[in-house]
Amino acid sequence: MTIKYNVMPRRNPRDTAAPSRYYPVVKSSGRTNQRGLAQKGVKMSTLSVADMAAATEIFLDLIPEELMAGNIVDLGDFGSFRVIIKAEGSDTPEEVNATKIIKVNVRFTPGKAFKDAMHQAVFEKL
Repeated sequence: MTIKYNVMPRRNPRDTAAPSRYYPVVKSSGRTNQRGLAQKGVKMSTLSVADMAAATEIFLDLIPEELMAGNIVDLGDFGSFRVIIKAEGSDTPEEVNATKIIKVNVRFTPGKAFKDAMHQAVFEKL
């Protein structure tokens, strides 16, 4: 399978007078949802579509729960999820509190098997 990309001009935000440069931008070819993954997973296991969907649903509940408990969720060769925050700085340690947190995100770090699989990607210019 190939990952398709378009060529797009981009301006330098630090130097708007500079000429645009051209970059490859990945072009999505669609979406795969939970049901689609379950149907594909059935072909690779002894689970039914319902069992596979149920297992995925459980993961979708457990991962945020574990992250909110302050844990890193390590899924082995797949990768790990952890909470990251963007916060406003303070002049003294005493001024730091939860109201300084501006944004909360989840960072996914791919594991070895995931990285190895992605290194096999083939790209095709549209």
